[in-house]
Amino acid sequence: MPSHLHFTSMLLGATPPANSAPLIGLMGGTFDPIHFGHLRMAQELAEALNLSEVRFIPSATPPHRDQPTSSAKQRAEMVALAIADNPLFKLDTRELEREGYSYTIDTLQSLHEELQGKARLCLLMGMDALAGITSWHRWQELLQFAHIVVATRPGAVLPADNLALAGFLQTHTVSSLPQLYTQAHNGIYIQCITALDISATHIRHQLQIGQSPRYQLPDSVLDYIHRYHLYS
Repeated sequence: MPSHLHFTSMLLGATPPANSAPLIGLMGGTFDPIHFGHLRMAQELAEALNLSEVRFIPSATPPHRDQPTSSAKQRAEMVALAIADNPLFKLDTRELEREGYSYTIDTLQSLHEELQGKARLCLLMGMDALAGITSWHRWQELLQFAHIVVATRPGAVLPADNLALAGFLQTHTVSSLPQLYTQAHNGIYIQCITALDISATHIRHQLQIGQSPRYQLPDSVLDYIHRYHLYS
């Protein structure tokens, strides 16, 4: 088995086959705060895959990280501000309205049941999330409800020391965009996007020490942060 896996998908827009169900992208996260890295990733994937929409789904109680610094309501309001001028982007607050941990599998199942086959779901994530996916709750069931679309940088590699992940990729990776529309079962697709090295952790740190994170996140979000004295 190779020590790493290479992914070099090109940025080419998908042309949906006639009469195929539309694809809806799902972008989860704490969004503490939302920034241009999140927004640019969603935009590039929407264009490359010809997604009908991208739903931003803030996590209420993430099971794999510390509790967010700002409240669920504040993070949802920041997402709403960030996506207000993009008709492709929607805010979905279902995880904030559920009790307990925000498990992705529960969200996918809920959306799948709502759509009743009228659209197919694409769970959007970065390479770092894919690297840790085998620790997710019921991770092997994710493909029952959605494709997994992984955004990566050109020439990026994924360590293959996780045998379960390597087998998951080998079994389920699809090589062409049309398969996302036509393939009966869901698969994993790797898409190269523009690399924006922006981190919510770094933005929070800048605010804590009195530096400005301007140009890393929308002005409307930064104004909201200052208005409510978040992260300071």
